[in-house]
Amino acid sequence: MSTFLVTGGAGFIGSHLCDALAAAGHDVRALDDLSTGRFENLPQGATLIEGSVADPVLLSRALEGVAGCFHLAAIASVQRGVSEWFLTHQTNVGGTVALFAAIAARAEPIPVVYASSAAVYGEPASLPLSEDTAKQPLSAYGADKYASELHAFVATHVHGIPTVGLRFFNVYGPRQDPCSPYSGVVAIFADRLRNRQPITIFGDGNQTRDFVFVADAVQALMAAMALCPPGAPVFNICTGQAVSVLDLANHLGAIIGTSPDLHFEPARPGEIRHSTGDPTKGQRALSLAKPFSIRVGLARLLAGRLTE
Repeated sequence: MSTFLVTGGAGFIGSHLCDALAAAGHDVRALDDLSTGRFENLPQGATLIEGSVADPVLLSRALEGVAGCFHLAAIASVQRGVSEWFLTHQTNVGGTVALFAAIAARAEPIPVVYASSAAVYGEPASLPLSEDTAKQPLSAYGADKYASELHAFVATHVHGIPTVGLRFFNVYGPRQDPCSPYSGVVAIFADRLRNRQPITIFGDGNQTRDFVFVADAVQALMAAMALCPPGAPVFNICTGQAVSVLDLANHLGAIIGTSPDLHFEPARPGEIRHSTGDPTKGQRALSLAKPFSIRVGLARLLAGRLTE
């Protein structure tokens, strides 16, 4: 069994990954500043190192004796990228470079599987989005994620650090806090429907997204670490299925047994209209199972579990 470091390990995706690593018999070490993560999310026996992923001294300690690192720590708020541009950049890119630099300083490099985002694509000219689609991010967050991909390429080809990047689309599942400004539409809609509250939809509701159940994200992370293809590859992690915001609300309502009370507001400036990915390359390279359908994933979200 091995020890793995998970940056952002107390957060939404990170804590589910920590659960999976612990269930596989590995020792788990989480580096998290707890700005959005929670200590109680971590599995029993996991070690928490509290602090910033951009702190070189803390990183050096966190990396001692680990066989690999999953890098998920980030400030994922698009709005904070507008209001706190430099601060978010320091964490999102500064933290990534600090991690690679700390690993490069070791006698032997260790593999890094890191989270990128569909935000690197911006407003696409055509769908579905493949890994070769032009990168034209429309947010500081998307730009930071693309910059992290470029630094990962340097880490591999200059410093010999094996890296795999995963461009997550809209990940949802248990532990996503509906009250957090970082949460996606699924968590917010599910919380309001459970409490028989109205749902606000910005625009006409026909905008589409590719929603990925968190268990599929965890499967991809584990597979990427186990296989670690050479060359610093980056893969889409998505379903290839477009789901409109209106359909999402109706799916949730049908599972809960309520008719959604929908309120419409003007579309938010800069919102991408449609985003759907092509999962083929990642599924083949990482030998991934078919992703959960939206109905199955939503049912598991509402039941608060990842498996049957």
